Amino acid sequence: MRESHRRDRWFPYVVIALLLAILAAGTATNLVRNPQPRLVADGVPGDTAPAHTSSSLRSDKYDELVRHALADLDALTLPNGATLAGWDGPWRYVWPRDASFVAVARCAIGQYDQALDVLSFLDRVRPSTGRWQARYTDAGRHVDDGREPQLDASGWVLWATWFCRFGKRYWDLVEESADQILSELGPDGLPAPSPDYWERSEKELTIGTVAPLLTGLRSAVRIATEEKRPVEATRWREGLDKLSAATDRVFGPDYPRTPARARSFVEPGVEPISVGGGADAFVAVLGPPFAPDRPVVSTAINQAHAVLTQPNGGVTPGESWRADGVSWTPQTALFALSAAARGDRSGAEALLSWLDQHRTSSGALPEKVNRDLEPAGEAPLAWTAALVVLADTALQNPLPVP
Repeated sequence: MRESHRRDRWFPYVVIALLLAILAAGTATNLVRNPQPRLVADGVPGDTAPAHTSSSLRSDKYDELVRHALADLDALTLPNGATLAGWDGPWRYVWPRDASFVAVARCAIGQYDQALDVLSFLDRVRPSTGRWQARYTDAGRHVDDGREPQLDASGWVLWATWFCRFGKRYWDLVEESADQILSELGPDGLPAPSPDYWERSEKELTIGTVAPLLTGLRSAVRIATEEKRPVEATRWREGLDKLSAATDRVFGPDYPRTPARARSFVEPGVEPISVGGGADAFVAVLGPPFAPDRPVVSTAINQAHAVLTQPNGGVTPGESWRADGVSWTPQTALFALSAAARGDRSGAEALLSWLDQHRTSSGALPEKVNRDLEPAGEAPLAWTAALVVLADTALQNPLPVP
């Protein structure tokens, strides 16, 4: 009897020790599988931030951050308008997505000539039919590395062209990209799966593809209306309505990465949760400044931001992204832009301050921030720099929404 009592007394401690050992083993395995990323490069050779200049389009609080971001965009944009994602290795290519954001950032602060250079390069490499390639060399050639074409670029270049008010100049690009989106829509109103900003082959349609297409079609309708092209405006409006309704039906109300396949009820009286591919940072593209504000979308954006925030303070691309505790600066800056455009000044400033505090020693914005709060990956990164410029600008003046 006494032996049994002694075993009962120690049994809970044995179980706890066993569970702690299993947890430690799992953590060690995860660290081996997802090692700490380190900084690949820090700054562009010869790149220096410009001297202080005053501008009503820029805040004093983030003046140095924005000046460095613009200097890096200057350095990453070549004389022919090719805007490199980064200076080194696999980043030294032009992604239509990243370049479109750079063009918009330029126009947002009145640098129309620089934006024209970027969009002129994209116009030269545009596909006359079919999807845009994932990336191009600085000479405008397709990078044949096995990556599939990416449909989202059709949306991004339309947004950039509308935002900069270059619709008349690049009408052929507008017409081809908008009609390409329409040709992708199936009977259910949605396109087939396509790689998106996660840069991988996808078996399911993602919000990372759908959201940019909605932005692109809205922009195309605005361009056609402004250019007095009622036939095209009507055609693209019908496609937009079809895609918009399908997106709400299949992805709403939480707008996860992939379509919600089930509904989970936590407890009576609590709102049901959509079960799909988990939260994705690109839910932010369903709201301002990419689309008109809607309460259901704003709620989904805030929920996704909470879910995707990492222990180091930044944001991961998605809930189903690798669980390594690493933050990615483009997605962190995207949530900053979303907050600023939706009037959440404190939220936007918190994220911009975090980005400002985690720049490299040269002042560049890195691709990632690792678990030890160290800059990691490529630096500078054009996409992050452009998003930071846009977020800061949105804090001063409302950005136009297609």
